[in-house]
Amino acid sequence: MRFRTGLTALLALGLLAAGCTIEPRTDRESEQSQAPNRREIIQPEGVASLPVFSLAVRSGDLIFLSGQLGAVPGESPPRVVEGGIEAETHQTMENIIAVLDAAGATLEDLLKCTVFLADIADYEAMNAVYAEYFPSDPPARAALAGSGLALGALVELDCIAVAPAGG
Repeated sequence: MRFRTGLTALLALGLLAAGCTIEPRTDRESEQSQAPNRREIIQPEGVASLPVFSLAVRSGDLIFLSGQLGAVPGESPPRVVEGGIEAETHQTMENIIAVLDAAGATLEDLLKCTVFLADIADYEAMNAVYAEYFPSDPPARAALAGSGLALGALVELDCIAVAPAGG
């Protein structure tokens, strides 16, 4: 950090010695006040969510989906579907589809997904269901196991999508 600060000071001193002046930018404030909202909250009806986060946020050309569980749509308080990892993975994917739809996007617009599993032993069963939703050209993906997920879920996915043109 000292090197960067020292280098900046040295460059500024060199500019001053050469007869140059440094003036503050005046165009940034007007650019920011005219800029469109950089964040659009996407919160579709019927998809279970907790009050401490948005289901998705669109910023520029990207849509960031919060972790989606296999929660039953429309239930409050939210609860995870019964039936094990396969049922939860199907419901999780359906919830992702609903959030993407609210953002004007589809599964084809997904760029990256991260899968969180309560038990890595469920990887193959989860993967079999996940593959049904991406018969070709799946998004980039990572999968990892943790010590537990919200609502006692077995699987959670968070994703990043590209916003469709004109959306």
